[in-house]
Amino acid sequence: MKIAALQMVSTPDLDRNLAAARRLIAEAAGRGATLVGLPEYFCFMGANDRDKLAIAESPGDGPIQQALSDAAREHGLWVMGGTLPMRSTDPDHAMNANCVYAPDGRLAARYDKMHLFRYDNGRENYDEGRVLLAGDEPVTVEADGCRVGLSVCYDLRFPELYRRMTFADGQRPCDLLAVPAAFTYTTGRAHWELLLRARAVENQCYVIAPAQGGKHETGRRTWGHSMIVDPWGEILDVLPEGEGVVMAELDPARIAEVRTQLPALMHRRCM
Repeated sequence: MKIAALQMVSTPDLDRNLAAARRLIAEAAGRGATLVGLPEYFCFMGANDRDKLAIAESPGDGPIQQALSDAAREHGLWVMGGTLPMRSTDPDHAMNANCVYAPDGRLAARYDKMHLFRYDNGRENYDEGRVLLAGDEPVTVEADGCRVGLSVCYDLRFPELYRRMTFADGQRPCDLLAVPAAFTYTTGRAHWELLLRARAVENQCYVIAPAQGGKHETGRRTWGHSMIVDPWGEILDVLPEGEGVVMAELDPARIAEVRTQLPALMHRRCM
């Protein structure tokens, strides 16, 4: 199956972002993709952390969720909707929700980001916990016979999350790990590629990483480098900065080849 990571440079304007997402999804579909992934906060990148609360939606209701569902149905493909702010029981905090839509437009899965980013180097300061609540459950979804493990951005630094998905009771290992992100330029330059390739190698599966990539209207700069990595850690396609589509073929035979030649998943002893 062909998979596509969609890179955006999202703005504080919801309508413009939804239009850009629709355009990129259509482009990927036209190039033969059957599964596409949008970046974290594809729908909105505000100037202030709290700005996202104003567009937070209730589960199953709202223009962002409707746009994702409509795009999946219109193009007959799987849409991994990056993330959107979803209302929680606390009016001062939202969930950072990754919603996956099937080709018929139905919601197939929802994952709430479990690890909340905090960083302060004296010049840059981020603390997602000021406006977000953390999710508490790993989520996987079956997409046309492909088992996909869902994660978001900062989750990438916690390999135990991916191990839990790979070795979930009674299920086969993941074929694909999805990491929609909005990595900062500083942390992305240092660790983005390194961590993505590590997750692919240690779980012997593909990784799709759609990212925010460029200078945003608010002045923030995100790292970009949306990429797709194969089970041997090879980068199949990458886009450094700017809006665009990154595509590759997910080949089950390649997964089987790597796992047969180097059966590391079978050799695991630490539980």
